[in-house]
Amino acid sequence: MAHDSTAPTERSINDVARITGTTSRTLRHYDNIGLLSPSRIGTNGYRYYNADALARLQRILLLRELGLGLAAIAEALAGHRDDLKALSDHVRLLESEKQRIDRLIASVTSTIHKIEKGEPLMAEEMFDGFDHTAHKDEVEQRWGSDSYAASDSWWKAMSAADRATFVAAQKQLAADWATAAERGDDPESDDAQALAQRQFDGLVGIPGTPSEGKAGPPREYYLGLADLYVADPRFARNYGGQAGAEFVRAAMVVFAATHWS
Repeated sequence: MAHDSTAPTERSINDVARITGTTSRTLRHYDNIGLLSPSRIGTNGYRYYNADALARLQRILLLRELGLGLAAIAEALAGHRDDLKALSDHVRLLESEKQRIDRLIASVTSTIHKIEKGEPLMAEEMFDGFDHTAHKDEVEQRWGSDSYAASDSWWKAMSAADRATFVAAQKQLAADWATAAERGDDPESDDAQALAQRQFDGLVGIPGTPSEGKAGPPREYYLGLADLYVADPRFARNYGGQAGAEFVRAAMVVFAATHWS
């Protein structure tokens, strides 16, 4: 194939954001933490990326898609981390997640069949694969073992119907966030702020959290969760990916600025 001499040798930050499906905010963040520097900065202050920078970004996004955190990605790119081992470890995590998803599919399929046939539903079967303990270590590290124990007891005390309602509400909220992000909503728009309000309301009164027994979560807790959604790719997947998670955080930051003003 002949070389296309008309192809641009570098791309502006807006072009890169559009082509990769990420955001200029993310690219600036990568620059600020030393993960991806632009090849040059123009007199207009715009960042520009040449072929080498784009190749590095491709690798970053691949590792991000595979679930590696930014710190692990930085180590991998710096050669301080065995790429093969890191990817092999993540394959094992993906296989474990695939098994859990397969159980969820089987669980929901079984529920559909039983409803169609008028057969009784067993709670143990309905919730196979819904692992509420998945973030146990993180909860205990961030907020203490008492917090996890309280929330675990709260979950176990719920009826099957209440659990189903709670899970459905969380999934619907995540889906609505993802839709708004894909639609390109402004984080300050009424629709985005309504979602941020729902995010706030969903945290009210959950045992083991700073919002237990209160009218709502404290500002620091709310914003801490917003940052976590972006920092941890497991949460980002709930909102349609990294760009979706960043949209959620941006809307929550706007909400916090007005709610706690």
